[in-house]
Amino acid sequence: MLNLRKTFGYIVLVLCAISMILPFLWMISTSFMTNEEIFSYPIKFLPSQIDFLNYKNVFCSLPLVGYFLNSLIVSVVTTLGQIIVSTMAGYAFARFEFRGKEFLFIIILMTMMVPPQVNIIPLFYLMRELGWIDSYQALILPGFFGGFGVFLMRQWFTKFPKSLEEAAKIDGSNNFEIFIKVAVPLALPAIMTIAVFTFVTSWNSFMWPLIVTNSDSMRTLPVALAAFKGSYREIVVWGELMACSVISVIPVVLVFLLGKKYFINDILAGSIKD
Repeated sequence: MLNLRKTFGYIVLVLCAISMILPFLWMISTSFMTNEEIFSYPIKFLPSQIDFLNYKNVFCSLPLVGYFLNSLIVSVVTTLGQIIVSTMAGYAFARFEFRGKEFLFIIILMTMMVPPQVNIIPLFYLMRELGWIDSYQALILPGFFGGFGVFLMRQWFTKFPKSLEEAAKIDGSNNFEIFIKVAVPLALPAIMTIAVFTFVTSWNSFMWPLIVTNSDSMRTLPVALAAFKGSYREIVVWGELMACSVISVIPVVLVFLLGKKYFINDILAGSIKD
């Protein structure tokens, strides 16, 4: 009976994996097809030949490198800022005592329950008053602050052994040195988890960059993809659109593969009690 349950569980997992992988495989395959092949009947799942014409046309018709660099700059800097803010705030909430700490932490938890769309209008007015519309500051700075990162780091540092702190203090380390030299290296799995989540969220962000950017030179890839589909030409060349999509997915996949080990370690650490 137990083996039957395990077999059924594996079948469900395999089916779920296939359902998630198939759209990506179809996207890659379509990026090598012409419009005639894509809409042919019977349906073709593989291109008749591997031709990079769609990729070449995309780079010729769009300033794709500029869009890619914009997304890369915004995502990397946002991720670094989120890591710094979340790690320092989480450590302060976990290891220090100060007036109003619990109330402040509850406020941070409450921000996680507010839909991001609710913040768009006040954030836009703030960016406008600061004169940051259509700039990297508007694209990057709001992403530095997030309740999830602070909550995750606070929970991680709560498990941080006090004996290590005491040993570091005996060696003459101050609070900042303990944080940098002892706490942060031990919290690397949680930090990498935040990095993966933040990078993917920032890279895929569409609504906020669409609102705060006006010029073509400040567009990010998701906004450029929507513009490519709706504005550049009357007939959508789906092969070229899929080629753009493949290019936009590559950094996300690489980041996940690089951070996968730490991400899994963090999940396992959270599931094991001392």
